[in-house]
Amino acid sequence: MLKLTDDGAKITLQGQPAAGDKGLFWFGAALLVGAVVVALAMSLLSERLAIGALALLIIGSFIFNQKRQQRKKAMTGIISNGILWVRDGELVHDNQGKREHIHLLENDKVTLDGEQLQIVDADNQRKYHISGFDSLQEVQATKAILQGQALSKRHVNIKMNSD
Repeated sequence: MLKLTDDGAKITLQGQPAAGDKGLFWFGAALLVGAVVVALAMSLLSERLAIGALALLIIGSFIFNQKRQQRKKAMTGIISNGILWVRDGELVHDNQGKREHIHLLENDKVTLDGEQLQIVDADNQRKYHISGFDSLQEVQATKAILQGQALSKRHVNIKMNSD
């Protein structure tokens, strides 16, 4: 939903939040079970086998953290839900109380991709991918505001409600 403000617009994105990685969940659960097994091994087995089980648990934890960091890195720049405050050359993404201020550089380009918006740098590397808009008009209005253009009738549909 698009609401015009004095210096831009407030847009509520209706997209689905990024789904969690179930494989990562199960790997974490396996590590928890592994910790219990290591604790049992330390009390029941010889020292060498217990140290080997502990080493396997440490290696598993390292792999788990590496995968989690890769997943987190891959998700940066994807915006699909929350509230987007749009001003000339600036976005503020409010997602469940966490605010991210995004300032566009002079070389950044804003492009439409269907009902989605992409912000790319001078080398055409994607910086942000924004989806979850209600309509194509919201996407076009967002692009116009980011580029400093004045909104025209074709960008905004004004709906009047009688309460």
